[in-house]
Amino acid sequence: MQLHAWLDDVRSNPYAEQLSRGFRRLRFASALESEYRSYLLEDNFELKCSALGFAMFAWLALAAVDFLLIPGAEHWTMLAVRGVVLVLLIVCGGLILHRRFVRLMVPLSIACILAVGIGAAAVVGIAHRVDPGYPYEGLLVVSMAAYFLVGLRFSEALGSATLILLAYLGCELYAGLPPTKLLNNLVFLLLGNLVGAVGCYLLEYKSREHFLVSRLMRVMAEHDPLTGLRNRRSFDRQLERLWRQSQRDETPMALLLCDVDHFKAYNDRYGHQAGDQALQRIAGALQDSARRPLDMAVRLGGEEFAVLLYGADGDEARQRAEVLRQAVQGLGIPHEGSSTAAEVTLSIGISCLVPGTSVGLQAIYAHADRALYEAKAFGRNQVVA
Repeated sequence: MQLHAWLDDVRSNPYAEQLSRGFRRLRFASALESEYRSYLLEDNFELKCSALGFAMFAWLALAAVDFLLIPGAEHWTMLAVRGVVLVLLIVCGGLILHRRFVRLMVPLSIACILAVGIGAAAVVGIAHRVDPGYPYEGLLVVSMAAYFLVGLRFSEALGSATLILLAYLGCELYAGLPPTKLLNNLVFLLLGNLVGAVGCYLLEYKSREHFLVSRLMRVMAEHDPLTGLRNRRSFDRQLERLWRQSQRDETPMALLLCDVDHFKAYNDRYGHQAGDQALQRIAGALQDSARRPLDMAVRLGGEEFAVLLYGADGDEARQRAEVLRQAVQGLGIPHEGSSTAAEVTLSIGISCLVPGTSVGLQAIYAHADRALYEAKAFGRNQVVA
């Protein structure tokens, strides 16, 4: 059975298409990739803050342990390295916590993990010059943090862990660690990184899949499955938000209530499948009329539609409604059961609200509905404001 067979019943949209195509290389189409990375920045913020706090605590604790394990001048060199890394963590951490620099969050996170990893490699190399038994396994913990605790994508985590491993190799060669012990340590770290890389890949794959499914569920909850237009519940919620914005911006907005003329007769004559296809074509015309960013086309139910025009005054709303009416009739969908025209037509009622007036938001429906009633009562296939 196909993994996402249920997508066959979902109206085409970017999230469903990406799920169908798959993403084994952990990469979406360009627009979706940008949206996913923005989602990660917000979703992983708390994780990055927790990881940063833990890193500082662990780094200070290990500095104290160095006093017990490595006496002499080397200890002060190790302490200097730890001090430099701690300063870098504090600076990067301050920038991460300051949400104004949200776009720098990923580079700063990589800088933190590299600072800890390369710093740890340098400390191990210095310590091995006097004590080959000094524990190096902490480098594996740093790599695991890159894979799982810092919220990095797979490619970022793999690149960071590889640089840390190379830094360790360079420091051990400088320290003169015996080749046999160095080889043993490298094999241990490589195997640990392999486990971490596989786990990180699977984690990001599931994260991307969850992102697509959650976005797809939201689209399905807010849009009409037949036409792809927004549904009534989504529209009511957005209408309140846009009304508040129009009051702040002192911008008018207009509501066009639309009704397909004699649609019951159309279904009776041509069948419900043909009726669904007609509604889809009409919905396309309505979507084209809502072309500005804050405009909205909605299917209210059955053959009833609405278009919200943000920033449109009465004259502009009437003009755009007339263009919409002509566009629907221009589709040329035959309608022999209509007493209005030989093709499918639309009646439109308009209401325009201007911020600052005493008329409330709820009145926009009442006025548009009254105008639509007049349009239908006086012959249909016309615009009434």
